[in-house]
Amino acid sequence: MIALTLAEVAAAVGGTLVDGADPAVLVTGTVEYDSRLVRPGGLFVAFAGERVDGHDFAVRAVDAGAVAVLAARPVGVPAVLVPDVLDALGKLARTVVGRATGTSVVALTGSAGKTSTKDLIAQLLRHRGETVFTPGSLNNEIGHPMTALKVEPGTRHLVLEMGARHKGDIQYLTTITPPVIGLVLNVGTAHVGEFGSKEAIAEAKGELVESLPAEGVAILNADDPLVRAMSARTRARVVLFGEARDAAVRAQDVRLDSTGRPSFTLTTPAGSAPVQLRLYGEHHVSNALAAAAVAMELGLSVDDTAAALGEAGALSRWRMEVVDRADGVTVVNDAYNANPDSMRAALRALVSMGGRGPGRRRTWAVLGEMRELGEESFAEHDAIGRLVVRLDITKLVAVGGREAACMELGARNEGSWGEESVLVSDADAAVELLRSQLRPGDVVLVKASRSVGLEKVAEALLSDGTRPTDGAAL
Repeated sequence: MIALTLAEVAAAVGGTLVDGADPAVLVTGTVEYDSRLVRPGGLFVAFAGERVDGHDFAVRAVDAGAVAVLAARPVGVPAVLVPDVLDALGKLARTVVGRATGTSVVALTGSAGKTSTKDLIAQLLRHRGETVFTPGSLNNEIGHPMTALKVEPGTRHLVLEMGARHKGDIQYLTTITPPVIGLVLNVGTAHVGEFGSKEAIAEAKGELVESLPAEGVAILNADDPLVRAMSARTRARVVLFGEARDAAVRAQDVRLDSTGRPSFTLTTPAGSAPVQLRLYGEHHVSNALAAAAVAMELGLSVDDTAAALGEAGALSRWRMEVVDRADGVTVVNDAYNANPDSMRAALRALVSMGGRGPGRRRTWAVLGEMRELGEESFAEHDAIGRLVVRLDITKLVAVGGREAACMELGARNEGSWGEESVLVSDADAAVELLRSQLRPGDVVLVKASRSVGLEKVAEALLSDGTRPTDGAAL
């Protein structure tokens, strides 16, 4: 964090110094809400959660080296007392980012692909200087300011993933870290149960481009009509990416190799260059174009952008994480999250990895529930089950309760002999089935919403020893 005195911290958050907090003491370390991560010179944030109250760990944090605690009540050690700790955290992050005068703030949102694209952007921008970016998917009102507080005097880029569950969420996050570049990837059906419609989701996602200054840049997906329409909601200059002819940053000649990794020609007003991705699945072409558009706006050349895309891997766990077992079975762990759009993309990637013709590998789709789909849930699960059969995937293993049963029934109704799918009750049952039926050379995709916990299936299948496939998560 950019160093601040406790007096400056208190002024930033509208707090009061209590219990011997020295206004001249500098916060030189990191800001943490887990007392186990506190280091000398840091600041401890005491959140009162449902199960654990951070105020109870204030003494431990100070003993570990924290110079003070950001707290809602006295804790018996030096503290900055505030009415609302979460609100104060956001205000502190806003102050720190405001002092980072040489830092370009990039924000992105979308229904699918946010984390993968954010990771690509970060890897590209590292070629232009120190880059701080959202770890994993910590994109909410806590993870967002915590990431921003990692900015230091030498930070050149701050890349922030923004999530939303309600209208106004993204607008609030942009007040903490006002972006100069705003990227919207797509509008899908993730969280449609919360928002009610794709149009309502688009309204919420568009808050990002509304926040941009006139001198900023809105980077929008030309292939998504709801995203393209956001150009009317921003003062900023608009750059389109995609496969549409009028996109400034385009992909041409898209191809997949025998392992399902895409290549294409990156075409821009500044020139063209070939790209071969290490990531799996054609859906990453759009993510790569978005990342390229951001990188080139911040000074990377076309050739350097293409080369950096070819070097980039997956930084976050359980997102198309491809690992080969010693016996030749390939496990694709994409179990971090799922919605209908990302599920379809993963299934098509599985088909590509299986190959075609006489040497085709058997493919298994081990799928669990997609949550937060509201009234569309049963129809969407049925559609995914049917898609598994239409793509000629060898077998669907649907894991779970009613939604999984709906998925399996969709596959059964679409199939010819009723042998294309099976329903199992939980992850353990899926593991038992797979262990009894997998053969060397098979490819297994594991995917579901995060709360389902289906990563246990992939971990169990890999427990006997593995070797990472080129392009697996780093």
